Amino acid sequence: MKILFHPDRKDIQLASVLYALSDPIRLSIISDIKNNGEQACNCFNVPVAKSTLSHHARTLREAGVIYTRVQGTQRMLSLRTEDLNARFPGLLDSVLNAYEANGQPALVAETDEKDSN
Repeated sequence: MKILFHPDRKDIQLASVLYALSDPIRLSIISDIKNNGEQACNCFNVPVAKSTLSHHARTLREAGVIYTRVQGTQRMLSLRTEDLNARFPGLLDSVLNAYEANGQPALVAETDEKDSN
């Protein structure tokens, strides 16, 4: 089994975290985890393919925003709140509070380029 990369607390970079939090799908995932606790990848109600969801989870994990724990065939995602607050106090709360206060945008399903022509 492939070992998943998680940056050490000291190696979490602000630019990487901000990039990871700049996508509405990833913000939705983070908001879900904040409100419901650790969840399996297949529990997120996002309008993207499994492979795209995996990409978003990887982006969040490699930025240091989430921790991915393998449990059997599932991958359980949890927030690295303590690490993020130690590195960038209040950042995660500020971003999520703004996201939730401004009304979470409707997530649009992925479309095939052929469909848009």
